[in-house]
Amino acid sequence: MDNLNDLLGKLSEFLKSEVKTETIIGQQFQLGVFTCVPVMSVGLGFGGGGGEGKGNAKATAEGEGTGAAAGAGIGMGPVGFLVTNGNDIQFISTRSSKGLNSLFEKAPDLIEKLMEKSREKATATA
Repeated sequence: MDNLNDLLGKLSEFLKSEVKTETIIGQQFQLGVFTCVPVMSVGLGFGGGGGEGKGNAKATAEGEGTGAAAGAGIGMGPVGFLVTNGNDIQFISTRSSKGLNSLFEKAPDLIEKLMEKSREKATATA
């Protein structure tokens, strides 16, 4: 079990050293009059396990065993760009909205349109 703890400690230290602000916010660059800053998404995953063993009392009453394993993964991908021009700043996403995400992004506009229709009906009947 000590090996598992050592391995997890080493993995944690590696991730701490590799995932920094510079990893998530990239180096800015100029694109004509625009200043662009890439923004990345970083995902981390850990897994680990351990085991022990003893003899098989039903068969031979012999045997022993120990085991431990750990793993980690890092996934990175572009999310979008912060783009500035003078005092204006915008976030331009590199991901297309599909499914529920698209619905949630459009919900405020849909609610506003419904409210506007409701107000129009109320003033028309008054």
